[in-house]
Amino acid sequence: MLVIASRGSQLALWQARWVSARLTAMGHECRIEIIKTTGDKITDVPLAKVGTKGLFTKEIEEALLDLRADLAVHSLKDLPTELPEGLTLAAVPEREDPRDALIGKRLSELPQGAKVGTSSLRRAAQLRHLRPDLNIESVRGNLDTRLRKLDEGQYDAILLAAAGLKRLGWADRIAETLPVDTMCSAVGQGALAIETRLEGAGFHACRTLDHPATHAAVDAERGVLLALGGGCQVPIGAHASVSYGRLRVTAIVASPDGSEVVRGESEGPVADAAEIGRDLGQDLLQRGARAILEAVYQSEQAAG
Repeated sequence: MLVIASRGSQLALWQARWVSARLTAMGHECRIEIIKTTGDKITDVPLAKVGTKGLFTKEIEEALLDLRADLAVHSLKDLPTELPEGLTLAAVPEREDPRDALIGKRLSELPQGAKVGTSSLRRAAQLRHLRPDLNIESVRGNLDTRLRKLDEGQYDAILLAAAGLKRLGWADRIAETLPVDTMCSAVGQGALAIETRLEGAGFHACRTLDHPATHAAVDAERGVLLALGGGCQVPIGAHASVSYGRLRVTAIVASPDGSEVVRGESEGPVADAAEIGRDLGQDLLQRGARAILEAVYQSEQAAG
């Protein structure tokens, strides 16, 4: 019996059941164990102000290390770039749509001063850069909670990951899917991470679920993030794709108010994915990202 550790949200359980179904089809017996994480317990504070790495993964990783679970299914964007000793990213299945989506109205339809909800500093910063006239406010909660707040008229539109909406059958709520050149995605957005111990039944069972092109793309994106040293508190985006054995990655670092955006891209062989990402991150630092990041950290320390 393989024990799958998962958060208890509607989307997290969809993801865990998706993995469970594929493992069951290969002859493995599976059971899902719901684990409440720190991020699930903090619902009244914007994520950027909490600022703890592993908000949605720490307790789940402890279950793996304590042998209470054989594998964990995460949204890859929640997984820190450095994993605890003894754990590994065993598989990254093929990615769903990595883009961000507006619900309620298209970007061009939003009137001046319209209220847009998002829990992501990355989305907020890029939205402020695109439309400085908009009123961007934090919105927390599961997908259904956020959609309810929109339907109640608390916001004119909300900005969410397209992948979660599509997985839960709410694709028809999407007013506009924003191209990654307009709204650069979060590192790993739309991809699942299957984390296991370095050896054992969970690791060997999950390896067959890996999609090499997606895994290479997220390795490049995580390489960017590793070089920049960023977490939830910093507006960083990175998106990579693989075509004909070549990998292309785009990344941005933005000031929270959207006034400054440093953007870059790079490409190279798929085998060098992580290195390509790290090199791009270093390039962004040299071209102005370091000053933006230092200003963000200084303002956080002053606020703290």
